[in-house]
Amino acid sequence: MSTGGELLQIEPVELQFPFELKKQISCSMQLTNKSDDYVAFKVKTTNPKKYCVRPNTGIVMPHSASDVTVTMQAQKEAPPDMQCKDKFLLQSVVTSPGATVKDITPEMFYKESGNYVEDCKLKVVYVPPQLPSPVREGSEEGSSPRASVSENGVGKTSEFNNISRAYNEQQDSSSETKALISKLTAEKVSVMQQNSKLQQELELLRKERNRSRGGIPTIYVLIIALLGILLGYLFQKT
Repeated sequence: MSTGGELLQIEPVELQFPFELKKQISCSMQLTNKSDDYVAFKVKTTNPKKYCVRPNTGIVMPHSASDVTVTMQAQKEAPPDMQCKDKFLLQSVVTSPGATVKDITPEMFYKESGNYVEDCKLKVVYVPPQLPSPVREGSEEGSSPRASVSENGVGKTSEFNNISRAYNEQQDSSSETKALISKLTAEKVSVMQQNSKLQQELELLRKERNRSRGGIPTIYVLIIALLGILLGYLFQKT
């Protein structure tokens, strides 16, 4: 949108600043002279410490245009409701043909001197910075990103639970195996001790038989036979 008087056409009619804290922000406006005259201009603001205007004065030749850049100094805090009360005033006046910036004087813009001075008021608008829109990536089957994330999360959780369960079962099985091995080892040691004891008793019986030159009593034979059967059973078990 542009506004125009008899001397200069100004575009845009609002100075829009994408507001960001602690950052210098600039915007520009274009002044177009569609007349056959040389036009001098001057830019004023209600808050000169806050803004820097380059150039703040100049000459626009006939049927040409000139750009003006307005820079807002870095702000430490945002205004309430992002509303700005600052305003700019652009004054233009016809000057002599061939005039340059050096020929511009403050008196040229005095209406009291009978000069025709054209005024154009410009307001300042703060524009909130635009956030980048998130890129939505669906699956090849057309599922939504949210569903994909949810399904992946459930799948990973289930996989972790399965691994944890298998590990616990392995640990339990390992503990049971170790306990069984320990028990069988103890039983084997006990059997070996009993076998050694029986061997010693058998040796004593043989010595007694040799001394008495008689046969071994039937009761001892039965005992030895039973012990042999028991040892055979225990060894098969281990």
